[in-house]
Amino acid sequence: MFPAPVGPPVARGSPAAPQLTAHHEGMDATELYRRWLAELWNGKDPDQAAAAIVTPDFVGHWPGRPGFVHGPAELAAVVRQGREVITDSRFELVVGPIVQDDLVAARWSGRGRFGGRPVTFHGHDLLRISGDRFAEYWILSEDPTA
Repeated sequence: MFPAPVGPPVARGSPAAPQLTAHHEGMDATELYRRWLAELWNGKDPDQAAAAIVTPDFVGHWPGRPGFVHGPAELAAVVRQGREVITDSRFELVVGPIVQDDLVAARWSGRGRFGGRPVTFHGHDLLRISGDRFAEYWILSEDPTA
């Protein structure tokens, strides 16, 4: 599900180990992830948020979902579909975001209602930054409908 590492493993702290940074190409990756949660997943207009936060050639990887999600419009459609299934959904940051090179990782908690009953679920995001936006996304989460 996650991209395979390229090259031999490098021990953290060695001269060749990637350095952690909160900035990528002059923008704040931590703030970009906070916008990902606040504006896209918790906001009122997923189309506008997706257009501002992800690249035009964005690719999203969801376990169990046939095919990839391509571009801001398809991402916004996935967010809307999720809101139809889990009504009143809200997401909170639990851990992170952690930034390394062009990757941002975080753990979140989601709450909402499924079939009229309250549900809580958790997940992990891994996003790749290109320029000042997210270009690729991998998610691992619990299924609140199970």
